[in-house]
Amino acid sequence: MILNELLSYETLRLVWWVLVGVLLIGFALTDGFDMGVGALLPFVAKTDNERRIAINTVGPVWEGNQVWFILGGGAIFAAWPPLYAVSFSGFYLAMWVVLAALIVRPVAFKYRSKRDDPRWRATWDWALFAGGAVPATIFGVAVGNVLQGVPFHFTDDLHAIYEGVWYMKFLSLLNPFALACGILSLSMLVMHGAAWLTLKAEGPVQIRARSIGSIAALVAVAGYIGLGLWLAYGFDGYQIDGDFVTDGPSNPLHFAVTKGGSWMDAYALRPWIAIAPIMGVAGGLLAYLGLRAGREVSTLLASKMAIFGMIASVGLTMFPFILPSSTDPRSSLTVWNASSSHLTLFIMLVVTAIFLPIILLYTAWVYKVLWGKVTDTHISDNSDGLY
Repeated sequence: MILNELLSYETLRLVWWVLVGVLLIGFALTDGFDMGVGALLPFVAKTDNERRIAINTVGPVWEGNQVWFILGGGAIFAAWPPLYAVSFSGFYLAMWVVLAALIVRPVAFKYRSKRDDPRWRATWDWALFAGGAVPATIFGVAVGNVLQGVPFHFTDDLHAIYEGVWYMKFLSLLNPFALACGILSLSMLVMHGAAWLTLKAEGPVQIRARSIGSIAALVAVAGYIGLGLWLAYGFDGYQIDGDFVTDGPSNPLHFAVTKGGSWMDAYALRPWIAIAPIMGVAGGLLAYLGLRAGREVSTLLASKMAIFGMIASVGLTMFPFILPSSTDPRSSLTVWNASSSHLTLFIMLVVTAIFLPIILLYTAWVYKVLWGKVTDTHISDNSDGLY
């Protein structure tokens, strides 16, 4: 009886909402500094050896870090099928650009140092830059659009219709608020990449990373506060009208939803969620101070705290909504109406309970083995075996 209560449909939906958030934040905390280093590459490294130092700080770990991205996408597909279907339909071109950038990145890692030709290497260096800066920006643009509401609706037979022709689906994403969110996302991951380079590199690369990263940290904090105020006073929030069932069937048209008020009303209903934005701002400021002072481990931890707080605040502010509809609020997807079946969520939870700890232990072991700085001497002595 107790087990049935703990693993009720309502509980499993809530657990999987948390788990998807954890997976996506895990991706930002790990592959985030890979993308940040890529975005920083043209600015922190001026010579070929310096560029190789920066690249090889992430070279041994970037493939493992992408596991979090795959896990997050897979979890959305399996746990929240309507969310996967609607978001990938509406954000199709944006997702294609992200995937193209992420596909180019591993090719650049593998081929960049295969030829001792400055033009060859410079081309792949810019590919690494695109592979870091483009996804970092588009992820923020996507979040900005989700916060505003996405123009889709469901027909009576639950066929999802996205408003607009295919090219407008992409162009309409590039609105001022979403672009500002993209800049915030990019600056946040540049800060994170700079914190990583401060820990793993030395010499001119480390010095330039600290300088640029401190600016990015201030931009991230200021942008986060500014966008929070813009969201509070510039856009309506969403509410579920009347009584609703949290363990009912997954029908996206199950609830009556209205658009109005503010997303910030959530802080009056659940004051404890204020810890997330506090962590975001405090972490960003601590990362700035750490970068300026030349601290290493504590700076990276502060950067992680900032990212955790900023991303978590989005999910906590929107709860229980996960993809609101701007054209038909009743079609909005929530934690309570867009999940897979009870049995599916239960089986997935058992599998996750087995394999997620293994992934965490393996990741911790890899970082322990690869602990230490990438130096100029290390690059020179192992030139043929490194990126």
